[in-house]
Amino acid sequence: MRQKLWPLLLAIIIATSTKAQDANHNLEVGKNLDIFTSLYSNLDLLYVDTLNPAVTMTAAIDGMLRSLDPYTEYYPASDTKNLKMMLTGKYAGIGALVKYHSRLKRVVIDEPYAGMPAQEVGLKKGDIIVSIDDSLMTDKNVSYVSSHLRGDAGTTFVLKVLRPQAGGKEKEMKFKITRRNIKLPEMPYYGLSADSIGYINFNQFTEGSAKEVRRAFIDLKKQGAKGMVLDLRSNGGGAEIEAVDLVNIWVPQEQMVVENRGKIRQASRTYTTHLEPVDTVMPLVVLVNGETASASEITSGALQDLDRAVVMGTRTYGKGLVQVPMDLPYNTNVKITTSKYYIPSGRCIQAINYAKRRESTTDRRTVRNSSLYADRTPDSLTHVFYTRHGREVRDGGGIKPDIEAKNDTMPNIAYYLSAGGVDSTEVLFDYVVSYIDRHPQIAPAKEFHLTDEDWQEFRQKVIDSGFTYDDQSRKQFDELVKTAKYEGYYDDAREAFDALGQRLRHDLASELDKHRSTIQEVLELDIIAAYYFQTGSIEAGLAYDKVYQEAVALLKDTERYNGILKREQ
Repeated sequence: MRQKLWPLLLAIIIATSTKAQDANHNLEVGKNLDIFTSLYSNLDLLYVDTLNPAVTMTAAIDGMLRSLDPYTEYYPASDTKNLKMMLTGKYAGIGALVKYHSRLKRVVIDEPYAGMPAQEVGLKKGDIIVSIDDSLMTDKNVSYVSSHLRGDAGTTFVLKVLRPQAGGKEKEMKFKITRRNIKLPEMPYYGLSADSIGYINFNQFTEGSAKEVRRAFIDLKKQGAKGMVLDLRSNGGGAEIEAVDLVNIWVPQEQMVVENRGKIRQASRTYTTHLEPVDTVMPLVVLVNGETASASEITSGALQDLDRAVVMGTRTYGKGLVQVPMDLPYNTNVKITTSKYYIPSGRCIQAINYAKRRESTTDRRTVRNSSLYADRTPDSLTHVFYTRHGREVRDGGGIKPDIEAKNDTMPNIAYYLSAGGVDSTEVLFDYVVSYIDRHPQIAPAKEFHLTDEDWQEFRQKVIDSGFTYDDQSRKQFDELVKTAKYEGYYDDAREAFDALGQRLRHDLASELDKHRSTIQEVLELDIIAAYYFQTGSIEAGLAYDKVYQEAVALLKDTERYNGILKREQ
């Protein structure tokens, strides 16, 4: 009898404890809401300046959310369009990238998208934006110009630009453009190599994107593909259901792909494949890197757990948190982290534990810097899980690839010349614009290369432009000299320091020659994009992509591929 009573007593104790905890929680919530309301009322009444409620309240909301995780975000009515664009990949505008030209101190067209209004009316890379209707844009930043280029679909405006011409001249041009809904390409390129290896570049999980990949894969199969490379590098994710449908292309129906586990029942859900797969046996390699996140990690992680693909590249970002958008009053919105996701092996790949907070502290400085709350899980504390064929995988830090592979690091001079660096001379950008003006057509994307004469012309323009870049070795040498002088070693080793200093004093012409292949690659891909858009740039770039080439080599080596996945030969 006593043994039967213990479970009942335990259940009563737990239920009573839970109710008490809930009551205490609700009491704390009510108490702090009263404090907040009273505080704001007094500020509004007594503060020396008149408060702007929208600004003050939004700052308070942002401060509250900053103590949680970086993905739980509030969107005031003015920002709801940004949320919709993020969720759908769509916006209304002209379909072009713009950038700030450091030398001209003006906003210019950087890259029109294929088949979009900007390209259709004839805008080109390098066009200097002068005005939008009657509003001058000559002293505005990129954000301001972009917001005015966007608007409601169907609205028309007149864009005035200056187009650079030969001899440093500029031609004034006007374009009448009608804005329309722009959907960024989720799959900018797919194709088949001479080795019958298919390649799909996929960069965002928006509504219907998995269907597009399915169609592309079927097309590549019809063309004779014997292996497939799915490129998810720098894919930041998106809709979770699209990741499930993407995995479903290569795995059977009724297979669990991802499970969401949240605090409330409504936030917990298991997603399984529900369509007939296209191909469950074709060798598949998934490319990933440190910017592969969220839905991309569900896809790569599930295919790895199910031993359906070899994952190649570098460790992924580690975002295992699920967000749900919610409508709030007055056309405002919030995106709330409601659960974590777990892939087929049972592991969660979230890299940072945002729940490990210093909740007891009252130091304001800790609230301002959410990184103080974040605790990245060390490898020593991760847990072992197993794939379908018994391969060991771990949680707590993104998807670790089956094969580590990365492209060569870009030399500093190439980085500063390219769009990634800060080059006040804009010499590479200006050379591309000049090249476009002088060449109405170029060879097909895969065949185009600059001639030796082209390279020498560009090289001389860089030298004449006054281009400089941050020489890391020289900076570290200067720091070493300072330290040696401080510690008293410099005088005894002056000759050695002087000799090393002379060796580290880079010569621009020799640096250009030393890194010609990389710089020319950047230059050629930028030119190709101006003629063949993103599709052509990606297609041509595969010739320089060592990770892609390693994936192709693996797919051609059936024995090695099967050995990694522990498949029977």
